[in-house]
Amino acid sequence: MRLGLALGYWGRGPDRTHLDLAAEAENLGYDSVWTAEAWGSDAFTPLTWIAAHTSRIRLGTAIAQMAARTPTATAMHALTLDHLSGGRMMLGLGLSGPQVVEGWYGRPFPASPLTATREYVDVVRQVLRREGPVALDGRFHQHPYRGEDGTGIGKPLKPITHPLRADLPVLLGAEGPKNIAQTTRIADGWLPLYWSPTRTDVYQASLADLPEGFMIAPMARAKVCDDVAEGLLPVKAMLGFYIGGMGHAARNFHADLMARMGYEEEARRIQELFLAGRREEAVLAVPDAFADEISLIGPRERIAERLDLWRKGPVTDLLLTAPDPHTLRVLAELNN
Repeated sequence: MRLGLALGYWGRGPDRTHLDLAAEAENLGYDSVWTAEAWGSDAFTPLTWIAAHTSRIRLGTAIAQMAARTPTATAMHALTLDHLSGGRMMLGLGLSGPQVVEGWYGRPFPASPLTATREYVDVVRQVLRREGPVALDGRFHQHPYRGEDGTGIGKPLKPITHPLRADLPVLLGAEGPKNIAQTTRIADGWLPLYWSPTRTDVYQASLADLPEGFMIAPMARAKVCDDVAEGLLPVKAMLGFYIGGMGHAARNFHADLMARMGYEEEARRIQELFLAGRREEAVLAVPDAFADEISLIGPRERIAERLDLWRKGPVTDLLLTAPDPHTLRVLAELNN
């Protein structure tokens, strides 16, 4: 099981520790470093900055939002950074949800998310293969565009720049069972939002036909500390926000996932509190047990025991949201 460093997206401004953490991860032998985006900083610019200050560690987006860019624009980002980094780029994509897609990007959330995702990946693959002009007469993506409001003179094109790798890895951040199953067919890897090494049965049916070399790369908060309850507070804060506020009361993919993982009543209670403006109560309503099983928190000995559980399952890459160099170092030592 390889280790990666997940830096996430910026909050109010850039995190000055990210570059040092990425450099330390590379020095410790971590395989990859990952950036993200929501509705503020983008994923590709910080990753390019990190690429310029590292030489070996692989670079991934976890995740770049599909609604933010056309698939050809996303492929341009990926092939450009792949060249500049010497072939270290991995493209992690996600559809996000209706509130973000329609509220932030001003676009309709696709009526068929699986079809929209499949078409998007198809176009990205065509660009990276560069076997001919990009052509797709899709439901959500058309190349050339054939809509009634177009000119009708769009020309099929292939990238001027020759991609460094036709097989640049594409990973998807899928949550629903059908979406995960499709991911195993059309992508090179999967970026689970929550992964519990004791509940792998939740995903068993979706992962029934894994191709050889397929990456499963969940994120987990890691923190070496003496007080487990205190160490879990940032995990609970994240869960309270995602489950309570990252989606509509009637359509929240994160809450639905928590419910499938055995915490349906708790997930709905968190939503209820968060949407009522009682955010602190929503965070406190996150069960310690759930926060704990998707994290690696506590003294070194405790983390060592729990890390063994992660190794026994199908996880190929464990992406750590580790906030300090000491934690990165301990995890590197334990995983050797």
